[in-house]
Amino acid sequence: MSMLRLCNRIRNNVPLTLTSSRLIHSLQFATVKAEEISASQPAEVLNLVQGNWMKSGNWNTIPDPLNGEPFIKVSEVDENGIKPFVESLSKCPKHGLHNPFKSPERYLLYGDVSARAGHMFSQPEVSDFFAKLIQRVSPKSYQQALGEVYVTGKFLENFSGDQVRFLARSFGVPGNHLGQQSHGFRWPYGPVALITPFNFPLEIPLLQLMGALYMGNKPVLKVDSKVSIVMEQMLRLLHACGMPVEDVDFINSDGMIMNKLLLEANPRMTLFTGSSRIADKLAYDLNGRVKLEDAGFDWKILGPDVDEVDYVSWVCDQDAYACSGQKCSAQSLLFIHENWKNSSLMSHLNHLASRRCLDNLTIGPVLTVTTEAMLEHKNNLLKIPGSKLLWGGEELENHSIPKVYGAIKATAVFVPLDQILKAEHYELVTKEIFGPFQIITEYTDSQIPMVLNALEKMHAHLTAAVVSNDPLFIQDILGKTVNGTTYVGLRARTTGAPQNHWFGPAGDPRGAGIGTPEAIKLVWSCHREVIYDVGPVLHSWKIPPST
Repeated sequence: MSMLRLCNRIRNNVPLTLTSSRLIHSLQFATVKAEEISASQPAEVLNLVQGNWMKSGNWNTIPDPLNGEPFIKVSEVDENGIKPFVESLSKCPKHGLHNPFKSPERYLLYGDVSARAGHMFSQPEVSDFFAKLIQRVSPKSYQQALGEVYVTGKFLENFSGDQVRFLARSFGVPGNHLGQQSHGFRWPYGPVALITPFNFPLEIPLLQLMGALYMGNKPVLKVDSKVSIVMEQMLRLLHACGMPVEDVDFINSDGMIMNKLLLEANPRMTLFTGSSRIADKLAYDLNGRVKLEDAGFDWKILGPDVDEVDYVSWVCDQDAYACSGQKCSAQSLLFIHENWKNSSLMSHLNHLASRRCLDNLTIGPVLTVTTEAMLEHKNNLLKIPGSKLLWGGEELENHSIPKVYGAIKATAVFVPLDQILKAEHYELVTKEIFGPFQIITEYTDSQIPMVLNALEKMHAHLTAAVVSNDPLFIQDILGKTVNGTTYVGLRARTTGAPQNHWFGPAGDPRGAGIGTPEAIKLVWSCHREVIYDVGPVLHSWKIPPST
């Protein structure tokens, strides 16, 4: 199916009657139209530094993830081009662009910018523009893409008005004598960096970027070049909403060049969202001055109380396979209590997986794992005694997805619990496959300690779900696990990451959160204590003996 035809089919499912001329008129910030990006009309992505949009001499051509045709040209900075970015960060002092004692009017400025941007996102033509642009570079269903846009818009609304300055709220404690008080303040780091991945090309970078700006920092932002066009357009929208053009630098480059920039510019803090391997390298290179939201091999436990099988099945399918499994919160390992065996759960899961198709992008290109690698992983798992393929395990049919990406059907492999725990199998079973791939196992009441042992051995603790309304069962699992974002109850899921609650890992002092006031303050500010001691000194005071 051609991309134009696919876009038209998606558009027909959306209650919009806007004409092309209306879209152009309404989106004065935009320099592209998602439906028109193609090999014959390739889009260009520029860099932003010191308030100026600029091209470099190097162009990275991005292949269309649906047909492999070159459709976006990204102006990437090479080693000789990082100097302006280094200089830009070096101009920002450690005390930031604003703080409680300096330029406090900028807190109000960003409350206003957020309010205007949030209003823009409430307009159907703007939300449709970003949803379709997201689909174009990180193919997912229209509903999933629009959900990302919705969360972003609500986040902006949440931090409008006075909410930005409330992030910098201080506290005071009485001192030991008259005139003495201690005050705690949230303080910016000054020059900072953000590196974000491909899978949520709007929500992750925008929420973290705004948090950095709210707290008074000067950020340089790098988004995966495959999808950086989305944030390039978002920055143009923010400029139209009143954000000073000098406040954010935006760089396109490969990983090596970005690493060199970080080493030369020496930002006071770097936020990284992505793989554990790169996260650990950055932590070492930057002497620990990092906050990380790295890989997530996320688990779900279906408890002993069987109920609402249709609903639970649907949530399990969404958690494992929405966005083709390319969520750091995707359900990777599903523990099913034996009581569910007599229900229709497994047949429902099989049916729901089989109805996903490329036509509506409920299954689609996997941008970081090839088809060959995923099928090899499946074959390796099937060598484990007692394992079996439950569904999927095949390449998608009749597709034109390029070989540099992956294209497989929604897949599940059953592995017995006792085999998972064996040393020779554990790392293989818990290897994160950033695609539509999950492991399923079963357990009994007597095997709950084995389940907890399997969870204890994991190294990534992002999301989890305990699907049960049994309070004692929930209490037992929660008390012996650590995942930073854990959903419990019959409606529990592993994915979602809305703007109304903390989303981030636990168990790691480097862990970053996103979306809430607590997350913003943790990631983008540090504590500064100011102790006022103004007197008076008693008239009767005399110099005491030395101590």
